Amino acid sequence: MTKTELKKPNGDVFLIAERAADNAYIHAQWIGIQTLDTVKQGGSFYIKMLEEQPCPRLLNNHKELIGPWEVANDWIVSFWTPRVMELGLHYMSQVLAPGIYGKMSFHQLHQHIGDKFQIKMFEEVNPALEWLLAVDNPTPPLLQTK
Repeated sequence: MTKTELKKPNGDVFLIAERAADNAYIHAQWIGIQTLDTVKQGGSFYIKMLEEQPCPRLLNNHKELIGPWEVANDWIVSFWTPRVMELGLHYMSQVLAPGIYGKMSFHQLHQHIGDKFQIKMFEEVNPALEWLLAVDNPTPPLLQTK
């Protein structure tokens, strides 16, 4: 897996982004307290990853996330979601944060993007990854021949 760590100005890692060796999925592991700036940085890095090599599956892991981040929901809804859909994201398994504030932030976001692509919520990483790898690959429409 190719792994990239994004850090805050103080050196704390706030996101570890990894692409599976076979490009089956990208794992975004969010760590600690998130701000609008860190969510935009991380979301933009994910967009860059998709621009370099499209991937239909995202394992969005909030297991180590602390506190709320709904300050970023408007940006995620208006900018991030349409862009990643254009770039081929079809499936997202969401590992929820252990705390109530992180869960509430995701549930608020899910109300706005839940119908855009397939999203399933989990408490743990292993079942989230199992579901993600089991969902069908999106198939292109049949080519019409004359």
